[in-house]
Amino acid sequence: MVTNQSLPHDDSLDNSLALLREGYLFIENRVKRYESDIFEARVLGKNAICMRGEEAAKVFYDPEKFQRKGAAPKRVQETLFGKNGIQTMDGEAHLHRKLLFMSLLTPPNQQQLAKLTREHWESALERWENAERIVLFEEAKNILTNVVCQWAGVPLAESEITDRANDFISMIYAFGKVGPEHWQGRRARNRAEVWIRGVIDNVRTGKLQSEKGTALYEMAFFKQPDGTQLDTQMAAVELINVLRPIVANATFITFAALALYQYRDEKEKLETGTSDDMERFIHEVRRFYPFGPFVGAKVRNDFNWKNFQFKKGTVVFLDMYGTNHDPRLWEKPNEFKPSRFKDWNGSLYNFIPQGGGDPAKGHRCPGEGVTLEVMKATLEFLVKRINYDIPNQDLNYSLDEMPTLPKSGFEMSNIRRR
Repeated sequence: MVTNQSLPHDDSLDNSLALLREGYLFIENRVKRYESDIFEARVLGKNAICMRGEEAAKVFYDPEKFQRKGAAPKRVQETLFGKNGIQTMDGEAHLHRKLLFMSLLTPPNQQQLAKLTREHWESALERWENAERIVLFEEAKNILTNVVCQWAGVPLAESEITDRANDFISMIYAFGKVGPEHWQGRRARNRAEVWIRGVIDNVRTGKLQSEKGTALYEMAFFKQPDGTQLDTQMAAVELINVLRPIVANATFITFAALALYQYRDEKEKLETGTSDDMERFIHEVRRFYPFGPFVGAKVRNDFNWKNFQFKKGTVVFLDMYGTNHDPRLWEKPNEFKPSRFKDWNGSLYNFIPQGGGDPAKGHRCPGEGVTLEVMKATLEFLVKRINYDIPNQDLNYSLDEMPTLPKSGFEMSNIRRR
């Protein structure tokens, strides 16, 4: 193994299995071992640099130093992102397409998604009152799939909701898996792309009417810098890249419910608290609980940083989970404490549950505002609209699994209106 002599490095022949085995703590474990925020390791047969922290994030999201093209492994593109999606783009082409995503996820559209979310939670309540118990994660993924398709203008029959929701979640949960679960995610990706390609074809040929301004219409007729439309496959990939991340909020919602249960004093504060209290609680859920483990890029051109050499073409992984738990940035990071966000400085690089940097210009998720509004609508429902019991169940989650979730999916029983 050829190493960067100035960097601490792992002498293992390959760390791919260790990464899958250690999950969210893979980088953190070696940061502690080497007493360094940056080290070199061999992953997926290639030399890679791993790093964490606010300063590392600032460097990582510098487009002069890093590119996304060629960084996402095939297994991630064939499950989570889709081949050649916006996450793999750089430069002017990326900015041009990012403007489309930003135009679809504006504050008014965020509010519309939140309104639909509230309506669908309320609609589910009558069924829940007559049920022995429900699993919140299952309910959330179905509701969010219904919500996002309604908002985007994508036709979705009642009988399709569960299958489509399962496919979205399977794509999300397959990237860090091996064996049957990974291949299930690939099959889910293929089914979703076939479905959305058909919808886009029908819009383009006039068989399906689509309202201008909806995500479906805008993606179907989006013009690239050269004036051409995206081919049907690429349009399908990018429309899924609007839909899928919103369904992924089912994970945050499940962890939010877990936090309400585990930290009941915080729940009591929300019952009489302000919108700011709600937002701080949501931020802490996103910081404290595991979501994205790390993100990758490639060095664009040779550069030095902190006396370390970064060679062109080297893969670099930024530890999102570790940065969100960095004790230099967060006092007692392994304690759940929403009040820490009261004095948070709003940095784009120390709180990175959905990536870092400016979402309008870089690779931070443009749907972060949607996450906040959808979770606010959900928390208001869970805290102020219903009472419920928590039956005995396995609420543990493993940091060895990427992504991860409470084992039971968070079961609720004896649900009744307030």
